[in-house]
Amino acid sequence: MLAAFVSTPAPKDPLSVLEVGERPEPEVPEGWTTVQVKAASLNHHDLFSLRGVGLPAERMPMILGCDAAGIDEDGNEVVVHGVIASPEWRGDETLDPKRSLLSEVHQGTLAEKVAVPRWNLLPKPTELSFAEAACLPTAWLTAYRMLFVKSGLRPGQTVLVQGASGGVATALIVLGRAAGYRIWVTGRSEEKRAAALALGAEQAFETGARLPERVDGVMETVGEATWSHSIKSLKPGGVLVTSGATTGFNPGAELNRVFFTQLSVVGSTMGTKAELEALIQMCAVTGIRPQIDVELPLAQAREGFERMLEGRTNGKIVFTL
Repeated sequence: MLAAFVSTPAPKDPLSVLEVGERPEPEVPEGWTTVQVKAASLNHHDLFSLRGVGLPAERMPMILGCDAAGIDEDGNEVVVHGVIASPEWRGDETLDPKRSLLSEVHQGTLAEKVAVPRWNLLPKPTELSFAEAACLPTAWLTAYRMLFVKSGLRPGQTVLVQGASGGVATALIVLGRAAGYRIWVTGRSEEKRAAALALGAEQAFETGARLPERVDGVMETVGEATWSHSIKSLKPGGVLVTSGATTGFNPGAELNRVFFTQLSVVGSTMGTKAELEALIQMCAVTGIRPQIDVELPLAQAREGFERMLEGRTNGKIVFTL
């Protein structure tokens, strides 16, 4: 079957090890099933995998991809929840020390077919296309948990989103606007800032710009490049929710500001199946939809990876089959 995969890591040149070609169909353990993939979206996690971050060479070849929408063995249209808990785990699967995402231990979703635990499948509502549904399980679920589960913020408060154009950032803008938050964003270019305003952000600023006033919360996925600005942008008692670090994991801590102004720094990773179900329902009820930058056939996966690596995105990159 056609798949996008990696056979050896390349920390400094990830695209050099991206392969698009034939791979064996997945093995199906007891309690698992297969999904015929109709659409799968690209995430920074996939670039990290090409670099070998969280994916050692002994687990390769590995099909990339964390999330997908498609058709299960019974002909049902489904969305794949990409967090795989250990069989004995009960409760919030994101807290399982042995959890993994598809494409870390088990083969991923950038393929014609993927094997997943039956428990990890959710019905896809008819209101959502396969491409739209494929955007939800990673980037949009991450944004949903950051804003509605972890932040403790209320509608009407001001939230700064660092970075205006990535998958999580665009999800935060759309979700935040739908729920009644004042969403401010930063963006590296006038084009990205204008796109964020068109999505519903109230104000857009250059990266690192001094804000008109301090904010109640910051949603942080960029890491090293924006961390100091995020901390300095918060009101006393404000909250920073972080779910990633696409520019590096070694921020200036600004610890004096954290304790002196009594800030909260909250980590957030992906989300639960129940949260994904609530997110899908929110999209169906409100009419909000993921911002899709481009849809490409899986055979043209390299073009999508290049766009992400170069930062040429405005929303999600989706591969279709």
